[in-house]
Amino acid sequence: MGRTSDAKEKILTAAQSLIELRGYSALGVAEICKAAGVPKGSFYYFFESKEALALAVLDEHWEAQRRDWVRALQNDGEPLSRLHRLFEETEAGLRAGQQSCGTVSGCMFGNLTLELSNQTEPIRERLKQIFEAQVEMVEEVVAEARERGEVTVGDTREAARSVVAQLEGQVLFAKLYNDTRHLEALWENCLSLLSARHPDVAAVNS
Repeated sequence: MGRTSDAKEKILTAAQSLIELRGYSALGVAEICKAAGVPKGSFYYFFESKEALALAVLDEHWEAQRRDWVRALQNDGEPLSRLHRLFEETEAGLRAGQQSCGTVSGCMFGNLTLELSNQTEPIRERLKQIFEAQVEMVEEVVAEARERGEVTVGDTREAARSVVAQLEGQVLFAKLYNDTRHLEALWENCLSLLSARHPDVAAVNS
């Protein structure tokens, strides 16, 4: 069965790459194992099903993305500048991915929401948890900006949800048209959603 020390990580890495390129439903266990370079028996040693693998991929992807979001959003910079940094890093990441593989891969969480949210309850619940965590992180920044008088939203939770939804939506359009220019409106749209009082402050490069 190959070395257990790296077989699981190989499977996770291969599965994430394949899901990003082709989605979840079209993939088979044999194809994932072939891409990972491990025997099929290794798969069932670590994962009881393809769904269990998908949940593990989501967790690993979110762990990595969450570190990026924490770095961008939870530092000593001004709140709107921190939020701006998150948008810039998201845009840069998608552009780098397009240059690498020729297509805009989009957001794995958004892609799987569209593909699987009505098919598998465990994956739907995990995706909800991830998006709620994103909203919570953005809300902390929005609430701080409101305290400073930089935005005039009433419900910071719903404002943060709108920001995350707008981010997901623009990424979806970039994927659909395979064109990262659809991301260029992200920040201006965000300022409008937040009713920013001082957009010049938000535009300062962080």
